[in-house]
Amino acid sequence: MYHVVLGVDEDEERALACAEQVADLPGDPGEVSVTIIHSFTDNPSGASATQIHSVRKVGEFFDDHGIDYEVTESSGDPATAIIELADEEDADLIVVAGRKRSPAGKALFGSVTQDVILRAGRPVMVAGTAKKA
Repeated sequence: MYHVVLGVDEDEERALACAEQVADLPGDPGEVSVTIIHSFTDNPSGASATQIHSVRKVGEFFDDHGIDYEVTESSGDPATAIIELADEEDADLIVVAGRKRSPAGKALFGSVTQDVILRAGRPVMVAGTAKKA
């Protein structure tokens, strides 16, 4: 069994790009289990992760591809939440989405993906959203 922690934000395109990469991992989809995590940085309405559209879409994708998954949520720093969950579950792989940002944007707002890559003590796959030719 191969266990993946998949960090999902609100962007459906990035979330589905990550899900596609998980489905493309070698082996049978039945040998993969995924924990989808959504970390709320601001949640005044008290929503749960399963109410986030991108999380639901990834779940539907995994259902269609026969991949077992569960959904969890956290609050606070997303990178820390992803890394801590991967450590707790002894995940084989962390999957996060990349996105293009200017150097100033990275300096001002940081990058969850970059933080996960630099701090995780296990393999990290970064899925892009570039269109296939």
